[in-house]
Amino acid sequence: MRCPEILTLQAVCVCVSVCVSVCVAMQQYPAAWSHYDVCKSRIYTEEGLTWDYMACQPEATVMTKYLTVSLDPPNITCGDPPETYCTLENPYMCNNECDASTDELAHPPELMFDFEGRNPTTFWQSSSWNTFPKPLEVNITLSWNKTIELTDDIILTFESGRPEQMLLEKSLDYGKTWTPYQFYATDCLDAFTMEPKTVNELTQRTLLDIICTEDYSRGYVWKYDKTVRFEIKDRFALFAGPRLHNMASLYGQLDTTRNLRDFFTVTDLRIRLLKPATGATMVDENNLSRYFYAISDIKVQGRCKCNLHSNSCVFDKDKGKLGCECEHNTTGPDCGRCKRHYHGRPWSVGSYLPIPRGTANICIHSSHGPVHRANASSLGVANRNQAHVCDNAMLLCQNGGTCHHHQRCHCAPGFKGVLCERTRCQVLGPCEEYPTAGQPSLHHPLLLGPPGLLLSLLLPLVVIWFC
Repeated sequence: MRCPEILTLQAVCVCVSVCVSVCVAMQQYPAAWSHYDVCKSRIYTEEGLTWDYMACQPEATVMTKYLTVSLDPPNITCGDPPETYCTLENPYMCNNECDASTDELAHPPELMFDFEGRNPTTFWQSSSWNTFPKPLEVNITLSWNKTIELTDDIILTFESGRPEQMLLEKSLDYGKTWTPYQFYATDCLDAFTMEPKTVNELTQRTLLDIICTEDYSRGYVWKYDKTVRFEIKDRFALFAGPRLHNMASLYGQLDTTRNLRDFFTVTDLRIRLLKPATGATMVDENNLSRYFYAISDIKVQGRCKCNLHSNSCVFDKDKGKLGCECEHNTTGPDCGRCKRHYHGRPWSVGSYLPIPRGTANICIHSSHGPVHRANASSLGVANRNQAHVCDNAMLLCQNGGTCHHHQRCHCAPGFKGVLCERTRCQVLGPCEEYPTAGQPSLHHPLLLGPPGLLLSLLLPLVVIWFC
């Protein structure tokens, strides 16, 4: 049938019953490419409405908004006392001043994370190399007080020349221990006794190798050569393809290979600046104010690690830390343990498999094991085990029903169903459960449930001509 361009609600309802297969296809296609952003959804079983649980994770975001930064040595920032700098290209051009007591001339660490696009550019700057041959070394530590998963390249933008020697390190235990992520040098053999290599030379077997690259260590400031990268996406592409079109393959690898998952997981990052740009093989000892570090921007993209038990992570300003808003009866900053009274089986991380919605591995109430609902369907989603039928937080019995041992709802007279959501047919009166001929059923699975489900099904029909 042909639908009018502008549909009334009544016309849409009739159209839904005829065009359900089209709507389902339109719903399922985006879901197949989702990034595990839904933790649970309504499903319909032979007994009625209940919940279906899925693995879920927060959206990726800019993580530099939530970090704290520390420098070692702590007094390495320029400006106290005030200092004048020369340019690397011209040792006689010395008109750059740093003075911590003047806002316009100060370069504190927080300027590495402020909004870029201003003119002039804002940046952090170190003291100059005043005590040669002692090396000018600086450690910049970025801490989140939370486990995060990296989802994009780490990018450092230098306002001075890029360092001739640098090391990027990571910690998984809040800075107690550190492991190398990548070495950077103009000469990897000389600096770190390592053969130079690029990320493009890595394979699936060698993805976890720690390499030294010479690609980002030129001494002079070139117009398009200010950045230093740690390439996350190029490593993802080894499994997901060059345009990351096959994320299912990557998720499958992350699910089954813990070392791979841990490789992209951090609580802290440390940038070790070991030797500033010199632009030459010899250092000009008579003009050491040419040598320093300056960073205008640091980009870190990622998401909170919630062990696939949460799709939301919030920043507590009072505590100054991130925390997952846990689902699946889990708790903790990373949803890393079961809630009280939900230790019916050992806690487990959620699973990306089976693609595309994964397995929630929810915590079970201590009084019983998982309840299996046969023939459960959620617009074509495969059957899953259900943790429990009802509780006092998420799965409330409807229409005056009461939850009994998390296993069933005791329904009030006149109602039935898993959650007491359906009206009983009265023997002596009319049955409101079934529609009369020619009328759409008000209990059809596609018309029952939260408004969001109804709207999500109806919206595509408004913009198409044929049902």
